Amino acid sequence: MAYEQYRPNSFKVLPAVVKNLLIINVLFFLASYAVEKQYNIDLANYLGLHYFSSGLFKPYQLVTYMFMHGSIEHILFNMFALWMFGNVLENFWGPKRFLIFYMITGIGAALIQLLVAYIRLQSLYSQIPADELHYLLTNGTQIIQDGKNFINPIAAEANIIINGATIGASGAVFGILVGFGLLFPNTELFLMFIPIPIKAKYAVILYAVIELVSGVAQVEGDNIAHFAHLGGALFGFILVKYWQRNKKQIF
Repeated sequence: MAYEQYRPNSFKVLPAVVKNLLIINVLFFLASYAVEKQYNIDLANYLGLHYFSSGLFKPYQLVTYMFMHGSIEHILFNMFALWMFGNVLENFWGPKRFLIFYMITGIGAALIQLLVAYIRLQSLYSQIPADELHYLLTNGTQIIQDGKNFINPIAAEANIIINGATIGASGAVFGILVGFGLLFPNTELFLMFIPIPIKAKYAVILYAVIELVSGVAQVEGDNIAHFAHLGGALFGFILVKYWQRNKKQIF
């Protein structure tokens, strides 16, 4: 990896890739709001990530889902983290490698989300009567689009997993957090819920543990894709380790 690309005296507060990612995400958010308000069309049905057996699934959603956000709070948190940590990584790696890292971690997060959905669905399918399962698989997409769902909570959960949309840049952002923690492990950070500085390597571990516990113990009403976050973190870890396998520098 070309560590010599990183020069503190040429550090850019808003490097090109981070800047353009911020712009694209904001444009997608504004377009989603405008289209829904003007035409009553939910773009998440087209650009959000759906399970591969859903009638709403399209391969391009593996990319487009990471540019969609459901609320102002959602996009503000992700974009702040993208800028705060992403600008350091882009200055360190350069724009090309940072963009590759961002896209791979985002797509990797989507693949892990689909894998976890598949595993969960196998358990749910075994608990749904055959006739109801057939009806779910045949008509579930339309039922969700009509704003309805099954009375049977198990069938309802399965239908949400299949036909609900996963959106947000959080998977790629968690990949960025892991990349920052690996490359700058001793940098001290202030976290909102911890009143003392904590080193980046410990902050990343803490976040990962929280996401894992939250994903395993996911409660009803929690619509956060915890395993997508972990997927982004996993792919970020693998990529950084692959790129630095012959490099020993720690910053």
